[in-house]
Amino acid sequence: MPTVIRRTETVTVTDKRREVSRTVGWQLTNGLWSPPTDVYETDTHYVVRVELAGIRETDLEISFESGILVITGVRSDIPERRAYHQMEIHFGKFSTAIGVPGAIDLDTSVAEYADGFLMVRMPKTKATEVEIED
Repeated sequence: MPTVIRRTETVTVTDKRREVSRTVGWQLTNGLWSPPTDVYETDTHYVVRVELAGIRETDLEISFESGILVITGVRSDIPERRAYHQMEIHFGKFSTAIGVPGAIDLDTSVAEYADGFLMVRMPKTKATEVEIED
């Protein structure tokens, strides 16, 4: 089942980018982590692919505002006592903000979560040409 991409007006892009910028790669800052993310384009789409293994689709939120795609969520951990010998898998809240490099059609954009990857496909739109009269 595709995840819904929604427009948001509650948090400013500046605030969200500031929150996300506190993370560098997989480094933790105040318990917030940022998953590995690929951003690329094809002839017809901008595509964002985020590695999110072990996350339920219901724990993801995708929003778009002022050219910024924001993906947030939480990966739950098993609440058991344990002594780690190595710890590389992050749990808890995560967030990533991606600047979309061009105009998109948000209404036909699609987000799908499968096999541990979130894929967001955003169709490119042609820029409106302005006619100049002499």
